[in-house]
Amino acid sequence: MDPVRNPYAPGAGQRPPELAGRGRELEVFDIVLERVARGRPERSLMLTGLRGVGKTVLLNTLRSQAIGRLWGTGKIEARPDQSLRRPVAAALHMAVRELAPHHRAPDRIDAFLGVLKAFALRGEPTSGGRGAARPRLRDRWQPGIDVPAATGRADSGDIEIDLVELLTDAADVAADVGTGIAVFIDEMQDLGAEDVSGLCAACHELSQLGAPLIVVGAGLPHLPAVLSAAKSYSERLFRYQRIDRLDRLAADRALCAPAGREDVEYEPKALDLLYEKSGGYPYFVQAYGKATWDHAPRSPVTAADVRVAAPEAEAELAVGFFGSRFERATPAEREYMRAMATLSPVAGEEETEHRDDMDAAVPTADIARSLGRKPASLSPARDALIKKGLIYSGERGTVAFTVPHFGRYLRTQPS
Repeated sequence: MDPVRNPYAPGAGQRPPELAGRGRELEVFDIVLERVARGRPERSLMLTGLRGVGKTVLLNTLRSQAIGRLWGTGKIEARPDQSLRRPVAAALHMAVRELAPHHRAPDRIDAFLGVLKAFALRGEPTSGGRGAARPRLRDRWQPGIDVPAATGRADSGDIEIDLVELLTDAADVAADVGTGIAVFIDEMQDLGAEDVSGLCAACHELSQLGAPLIVVGAGLPHLPAVLSAAKSYSERLFRYQRIDRLDRLAADRALCAPAGREDVEYEPKALDLLYEKSGGYPYFVQAYGKATWDHAPRSPVTAADVRVAAPEAEAELAVGFFGSRFERATPAEREYMRAMATLSPVAGEEETEHRDDMDAAVPTADIARSLGRKPASLSPARDALIKKGLIYSGERGTVAFTVPHFGRYLRTQPS
């Protein structure tokens, strides 16, 4: 079939041609937006799940919903080596710029921008004084706001105090124009402990005030534990939604709907095999769908077409999805992950494509025992892997891969 017409999109954060199986999440967020618009109390939202389930795609779609209701929006991607001040200031700057044309009092907008500028600049490193660290080039940043920085508001230097004041003032601007603001944070588990604490405190204050500003975060499965470690009340502060793999009907729709628009059909056995290969994970569905399209000579697509195409999809996943992550690990970290893969509950059994080991948690004590090491000596490797987003600790004393099928991939690699 014509590869130019291939509708599938296996890209990082790239929206698939058919967003299947996420209707419930979209409906819930639509209710949240409507409740906030009517002044009803509502919680901020946290999306959690493994890599490849489409959290970023869903986050972008939710943002589009908010924009469609004329909300001010901004989006950031958290990084473990970056303070929250600069990115959240940029996100709120964008959100308020979207609302400014609808505001009747330009002075009110300028007043907020002065607070925003003070907040952003308060976290900038200084280079004064002998021996003081010079800021890196990427840290020499100006927020591009023409008004002078305000004083006495959101500029204390305490991120918790400053975030509460800044987000409260932003919500007041949104209330003036009868709408809301939504801040979207991807990879939220990578925020520093102080930033997480400050964000929780700000969301707590906003919820008590009934202010029209919400935070929508997305992160790995241990994000709830990260939030709970910062503030014990975070379990009640946010609405948590676990984003999982697609069920069979949704996976079939993700494949058949875009193909149907190109007058291409799948035989039932082809869909059976595609679901078996992909496990229902959206990224894998797109990867296998794309390879199968390129190899199939004509419609309808058959199971034989899938078998021929599967090695190409798997080779691409081995390099781009699995291999790139494996290469980021040090030799000690790779040894740790290999031990995890070996101890997976399906290891040692005859593996088939439909067996699923990506959610299997492995006790850290068992990993240490298999390597002949003391658990404490492996803590640096474990902590580094968690920081790199390759594994997570959902329960105390256990770890699991953040990437579906990663254990299976490691067991196919030479030591």
